[in-house]
Amino acid sequence: MAKAIKKKIVSKKSDSKLTVKSKDNFGGLDKNLLLTMHQHMVKTRVLEERLIKIYRAGESFFWIGGPGEEAWGVPVGMLVNKGRGPKFDYVHLHYRCSPTLVAMGVSMLDSIRLMMNRSTDTSTGGRNFSNHFSIPEWNVAPVTSPLEVQYPMACGTAHAQKRHHTKNYKNNPISVVTGGDAGTAEGDFASALILASRRGQELPVLLTVQNNKWGISTSYEGQHGENFIADRARAFNIKSQVINGNDPVETYLAVKENMDYIRLTGKPAFIEAMVSRLYGHSSASGANADPNELDPLKTFEARLLKAGLITEKDSEKIWAEFEAEGVRATEIARAEPQPTVDSIWNNTFVGSENADWRNF
Repeated sequence: MAKAIKKKIVSKKSDSKLTVKSKDNFGGLDKNLLLTMHQHMVKTRVLEERLIKIYRAGESFFWIGGPGEEAWGVPVGMLVNKGRGPKFDYVHLHYRCSPTLVAMGVSMLDSIRLMMNRSTDTSTGGRNFSNHFSIPEWNVAPVTSPLEVQYPMACGTAHAQKRHHTKNYKNNPISVVTGGDAGTAEGDFASALILASRRGQELPVLLTVQNNKWGISTSYEGQHGENFIADRARAFNIKSQVINGNDPVETYLAVKENMDYIRLTGKPAFIEAMVSRLYGHSSASGANADPNELDPLKTFEARLLKAGLITEKDSEKIWAEFEAEGVRATEIARAEPQPTVDSIWNNTFVGSENADWRNF
């Protein structure tokens, strides 16, 4: 993790003794917005740690998720104009997307059903990995395991949305795409930069990369010739910037600014967010906590405590309530059935829900 974004975390113990409110104005963001942001971040963290427990208990085959990306993903989800069809924003995510979707309204139960491969899973019918969501009613495109294919797909939905752009730019729809730093080596990513930026045919798409400095077990250093991945977007005249994705306030302001720019101009923008990876790449690498990584949730919570926006009692109650919700959701999902063989083609071909799989 870049030194520039590593900050000392103030302990709750020291914060509880402060009686003078902090001068931190949180970028001018409203108190209620900050508290909502914090709750979404806590809920996501509790959920992801619950998914890891489910895997370790042998009740799931694999885990991969986004602990450490809450400060990035939650603001994105809060700013998306969700709905169905090209008049609303399209969202093309990768498998560290739980913070964004929790902020959009996904429940713990929905996530746990997907993790435990239950037939009640509304995203895949229990036939895909954790955090591989698909939510048509919110324009959330299916999360795929192949790296970076979501980038040119986002250009496709942005192309359709461009037809719906009007002078009332605040309502203009955009496409948002996320992905990891290692995946930018894929040709799909390079193709998206071209597709989004052709002169006179620019697309209303927010291209983002979450840079956690790792590609599974390969360090970011030595794998890139550019100083920042965002430099590649500048070569295509795409508005671009690098932000501290471990700061939800900076993230919220940057994402909103870029979304507004895209809605107004119909042109693309690019954000590289520097983030943490708190539990390794996935369950394949053990899913153990990394004490060397900055925890954006603890850092943000410490700021709220210092500013007097929440108390330690408030914080403890929030964590406990979400923990209880996670336990209840696990118990519900545990009692539900797994998919049966006759549903193997469901959600694969149009009209296949009642078809006999033996005929395929």
